[in-house]
Amino acid sequence: MESRMRSQTILRSLPFAVMAAVALVDLLAWPGMGFMTLLTLGPAFAALSGSVGYTAAVGGIAIAVSLPLALYEHVLGEQQNAVTIVSIIGVTAASMLASRLRARRERELANVRLVAEAAQRVLLRPVPRRAGDLRIAMSYTSAAADAQIGGDLYEVVTTPRGVRLLVGDVQGKGLDAVETAAWVLGAFREAAYDEAELSDVGERLETSLSRHLSGEKFVTAVLAEVHEDEISLLNFGHPSPLVLGADGAVRRAEPQEEAAPLGLLVLGSPRPKPYRVGFAEGDQILFYTDGVIEARNARGEFYPLEQRTGILRVDDPQAALDRLRADLLAHVGGPLPDDAAMLLLRRQRS
Repeated sequence: MESRMRSQTILRSLPFAVMAAVALVDLLAWPGMGFMTLLTLGPAFAALSGSVGYTAAVGGIAIAVSLPLALYEHVLGEQQNAVTIVSIIGVTAASMLASRLRARRERELANVRLVAEAAQRVLLRPVPRRAGDLRIAMSYTSAAADAQIGGDLYEVVTTPRGVRLLVGDVQGKGLDAVETAAWVLGAFREAAYDEAELSDVGERLETSLSRHLSGEKFVTAVLAEVHEDEISLLNFGHPSPLVLGADGAVRRAEPQEEAAPLGLLVLGSPRPKPYRVGFAEGDQILFYTDGVIEARNARGEFYPLEQRTGILRVDDPQAALDRLRADLLAHVGGPLPDDAAMLLLRRQRS
């Protein structure tokens, strides 16, 4: 926001700086060199950020500046001066039209962004900060500029059978990936409430995706259900979550057998089996997508997530996850090449 305001200030002052520079050069140059016509740059630059009225005002100032310069060069009332004034008027009129068209497109873009943001809020709803004895934090970084969503997805729902959640990653990028993410989230939100077993939720997702996906597209995902001192996991080819014990130990919550992603089970691949890991008071579990662990720095080194989990051992889970995200971005040194989602659960009964 600050840099954008600075850029706007620079753009609004640019027409006056350019006209001042032209006037100075014209005064210092040999008479008759004809630099006055460059005053047309004033209204031309004004159209980049200013309104129609602002652009017209800058054009008027350009004409006002040209008159004393013409007087200084002894061309006032001559053909050269007339050409300069006509040029300024012509460029100002064209710039006013360009300013009007730009303003219209900016309004249209603003309306499109409002609609997109509303759709994004529906697709990826904010997760609850508390659910029973759980404290929850979420971080999502889209690889697409100015976008809030991409191919990564997440959801946390409180059902009659407890808290259930989903973290996943759609193969591919762009609008197709967003559409598939919406399909998966819609199916999960229904199945999480309807199905008694976590494996049945996974079957519903697979059935839904088999009707939607084509070719060899797929979605890696982890489903989870929180129990007393444990958490059940169902892993469809997704990076295994990290369990951060209250004692300081860090371990991967890996399944006994690898399973295929959603969308590929119809090819006869083995189905995942639910498994449980300990999740007691003070423990944390971090779900993430491969955009986190595959992020590289300038030397090509992957982000060492397991070595950085100590960042998460602070009081506020969301503040901890924000710090981990900042550390990830600092490691990359720029925008992430892929979407990166992280979901942190902390068991805290008090």
